[in-house]
Amino acid sequence: MIRLSIRHAGVAVLVAFSLSVFQAAAQQQVPAAPAQDSSAAAPSEPAPAAAPVFPKPDPANFTAATPTKETVNAFLQTLWGYDDTRIWQVQAILKTQVAGLSKVVVFVGDKTGKQKPTGTQFYAFPDGKHIIAGDEIVTFGEHPYADYRAEIQQRADGPFRGSPMKDLELVEFADFQCPHCKEAQANMEKLTVDFPKARVVFQAYPLEKIHPAAKTAAEYGVCVTKEGGSNAFFTYATAVFDGQDGLATPDGATLTLNSAVVKAGLDPVKIAACATTPAVDAQVEASVKLAQDLSINQVPTLMINGRQVPIGGATYDVIKQIVQYQEKLDGIAQ
Repeated sequence: MIRLSIRHAGVAVLVAFSLSVFQAAAQQQVPAAPAQDSSAAAPSEPAPAAAPVFPKPDPANFTAATPTKETVNAFLQTLWGYDDTRIWQVQAILKTQVAGLSKVVVFVGDKTGKQKPTGTQFYAFPDGKHIIAGDEIVTFGEHPYADYRAEIQQRADGPFRGSPMKDLELVEFADFQCPHCKEAQANMEKLTVDFPKARVVFQAYPLEKIHPAAKTAAEYGVCVTKEGGSNAFFTYATAVFDGQDGLATPDGATLTLNSAVVKAGLDPVKIAACATTPAVDAQVEASVKLAQDLSINQVPTLMINGRQVPIGGATYDVIKQIVQYQEKLDGIAQ
């Protein structure tokens, strides 16, 4: 995945969902080797790992009135509940020197015991809707994705596949020149098959500073959609991603985009003229503004009913598991 700071983040970002939980390497608890006799007995099996036992919380470490322990647990259940092996314990909710700002400390582990227990902390704002986790502001509360979901339902206007309804809306923010976005397309195709009731939207988020051709590719995509509809757009998008290497030079970008337009069954001269209009530029800029307003700072990112999931490098099984869990949270019949 590509962050705006041009850093590559690992799959741990997906698993941790913006909280600064350090994902420790798995550790096997292996007993000492037994004494061997001359009969050369078979080696013993490793002892099964046990779930971690967290230290008992000290009531003296709960000095802040908000958020409550119940609210924190509800938030973490929404955040991490898709993974039924993850366990946690709220260890402290402390007042800070800033009025209304509380420090929350959580211990995290997994039921298998293979992962070393770790601690994480975040700071909760007095509005009850946001926290500071690491260097990011993250939505918080028992229903942390509700506001973003409403924002997306109102403003996401990209081409889509699947249902015209927005009960389950999967909005991919992507950059045509981003290699990780190209890799993510196979998983996006699988989502359209496995979730036929979903509305799967492509929302352009060109990172112009590092991908000079990305905005032009997005502008062509807007015009292809206007002329040929969503089906033509996804044919065009597939062709652009397939020929992504050609976007590296101005001449190569022109050839790549025109070829993709032809594959979509449209006139490249007409699309090129359309792509230079102020209205199309404004539409792409509005898509970028939406991503920024949703605090998306890397591509590719998938918004699942307002839930932000960085999908660069993520396995399909994990993505599918999260979509299914969000369906359950939102009461959507499968």
